[in-house]
Amino acid sequence: MKYLGIALSLIVLTGAGLMIKSLNAEVIADLSGSTHYHNGKFVNDAPTSPNSLSKTLKIMWRFITEKRVDTEPNLPLPMKYLTAGAIAEIPSQGIHLVKLGHSSFLMKVEGEYWLLDPVFSERASPFRFLGPKRFQDTPISLEDLPPIDRVLISHNHYDHLDKQTITLLKSKVANFYVPLGVEGDLQRFGIQAEKIHSFDWWQSRSFNNTTIAFTPTQHFSGRGLGDANATLWGSWVIKTPAQSVYFSGDSGYFDGFKTIGDKYGPFDLTLIETGAYDKDWQDIHMTPEQSVQAHSDLKGKVMMPIHNGTFDLAFHAWYEPLDRVSHAAAEKGVSLTTPIVGEVVTVGSDYPESPWWTSLK
Repeated sequence: MKYLGIALSLIVLTGAGLMIKSLNAEVIADLSGSTHYHNGKFVNDAPTSPNSLSKTLKIMWRFITEKRVDTEPNLPLPMKYLTAGAIAEIPSQGIHLVKLGHSSFLMKVEGEYWLLDPVFSERASPFRFLGPKRFQDTPISLEDLPPIDRVLISHNHYDHLDKQTITLLKSKVANFYVPLGVEGDLQRFGIQAEKIHSFDWWQSRSFNNTTIAFTPTQHFSGRGLGDANATLWGSWVIKTPAQSVYFSGDSGYFDGFKTIGDKYGPFDLTLIETGAYDKDWQDIHMTPEQSVQAHSDLKGKVMMPIHNGTFDLAFHAWYEPLDRVSHAAAEKGVSLTTPIVGEVVTVGSDYPESPWWTSLK
């Protein structure tokens, strides 16, 4: 059972799945117009190491044989529980964020309620009984969420696209915004096609004085055998007339961050992947030092490290990403905000900076 759980961690990280699925012809026809869709697969702008069975087995062997220290917290992590009433009291003006864990956020954008990569399930896995398990609950239940105007998805890995969460949310959500091909996943989850809006890199849409743009990352996709890179991956730009936020999704470090910063920056706040990195997948997940550099490339003012503190997905200690990113930010003179789960963060206001994890090591 232990090693099967390890294998499921690798599913999340490498896309080596346990289920076979295929895209329908209608979705494939939609993908064919993308300039980075070749021979039935999406590709990064720069070559990355391909996934393979031998690579997956090598990583699995490391999980079995290497000593791993403090990969999960021994003490309860701090949290601010939220009620429906507390969410309703968040001001309608400006952009406000609540960290729900890992890379999941509840946002209030000029009065609208949004979700980014919502994962409310206990495990980031195709199964409810095996796979990476949350260190703590979400600060609010799905039932207590208000009606959601927009859900933004960065890619279809299990720790970013959760079938159970999407299925339970479908009656509450007006619009889903997804990478090319992920519309097929959502339709299989029971989401009505008219609610789903798919994006290629650099495509944008404006509504109610707010613009969103889907921008490149250096990553990959897949939920099962036979669908590696069959759907797109990326990041999101969110801009109102007064403020802007960047949400990285997952990515290795690449020069695309500078291109995004030149086109859409500066950003008041960047939400940057900082966790689940390793030498064996360094081209698809950043080290904390690279995350700080990505923030600078994006012309960010304040950085929030995300993709950490919720699931055990790598070999490093659970707190290492936060230690390293804090040190790197201090060296580079970068402003860092590190809210606890459930804490409301208002863009452009006072940002929480407490190193809450240091007392829990």
